[in-house]
Amino acid sequence: MLQKTFGGGKDQIKVAHSVPTERDTRLDVFRALCLLTIFINHVPGQYLEYLTHKNYGFSDSAEAFVLISGLSVGAAYGGKFVAGARLALTLKIWRRALTLYVAHIMTSVVTLAIFAGGALYFGRQDLIGEINIRPIVEQAEQGIVAMVLLGHQLGYNNILSMYAVLFLMLPGLLWLNVVRPRLLFVLSAGLWLAAGCFKLVPYNFLDEGYWFLNPWSWQFLFVIGILCMSHARSGGRLPRSRWLVGLSALYLLISGFWVLFSWWNLDFSFGLPAVLTGFDKTFLSLTRLLHVLALGYLLAIIPFVSRLTRLDSNHPLVMIGRHSLEVFIFGTILAMAGQVLLFVTGRNPLIGSLFVLVGIGLHFVYAYYLDWLKEVAVRKPLRAA
Repeated sequence: MLQKTFGGGKDQIKVAHSVPTERDTRLDVFRALCLLTIFINHVPGQYLEYLTHKNYGFSDSAEAFVLISGLSVGAAYGGKFVAGARLALTLKIWRRALTLYVAHIMTSVVTLAIFAGGALYFGRQDLIGEINIRPIVEQAEQGIVAMVLLGHQLGYNNILSMYAVLFLMLPGLLWLNVVRPRLLFVLSAGLWLAAGCFKLVPYNFLDEGYWFLNPWSWQFLFVIGILCMSHARSGGRLPRSRWLVGLSALYLLISGFWVLFSWWNLDFSFGLPAVLTGFDKTFLSLTRLLHVLALGYLLAIIPFVSRLTRLDSNHPLVMIGRHSLEVFIFGTILAMAGQVLLFVTGRNPLIGSLFVLVGIGLHFVYAYYLDWLKEVAVRKPLRAA
């Protein structure tokens, strides 16, 4: 019996088992662009950093990546979270959450080693004062425990822990999306608002402070992505109202001028909570949320963008997006090495820019390598058979 299912934006046919079809590469391309932008931004102090879109609007690649992740999760799991398969899928999702947690700990440990190695090799003990490393060094026993229990985060090493929490929440989000999608939106929006108004956020216990990326706030953007993909899976389309297009473009234009001309001292709060009128990244202020949604909306409805990003499966950008977790870990470790290099060279922007250019090239090389490994793994069972 044939059954039509959604898969990567195109229909597939199931006959007793899934028969894969051509992968829709648009999300992979956007995900790759986000990964490369995150790498560039994680090596601050070099010229290429000024070319990324964080300099021309309220949001940056982190918001775009979370929205894309929500869309990808909706495509990968949304149609499968049905009665009889929920337990197995929940265990699979939680296993992914464990993978994200382990990846977070691994990158944090490697980051510590890179900075400690730089301090020893170059005789620059002041490197230990960077990216929140000093509390771990000064309180080693407590620091190791705090890092493992997610009670202390290093700078630029705080995204994967937030993702791990989102994936722990994911089975409940998918269940609500199946039974009451509108209730999911309301509850998610309520949690985002409450987190921003009452500062509901996981706290660090090694030193004062809290997580840089609050999962109770960022889950709202993640849920929006899931709901949008579910809407598309059910045959829905994004509205193409001229008013909506105009408002989105106007908002992007205003936010661009706001950042370019540093209008941060202008106060339009009217006594409202900061989560509605501020620009805080931790609690994903409404200004940042609307910016990434307006940008995503315009990119989604412009046919030229859709055609431009529908690339072959062997395109380098598609390869990077397809191996997003591995590439993100690789880029994070590379960026930490770049930060040490910039630090010991007096933050020379030219050296930093050359390092980032080489690093971008290495991203493509690594993605090719991962694809090659996957092909080898597929060929071995075929030869054995």
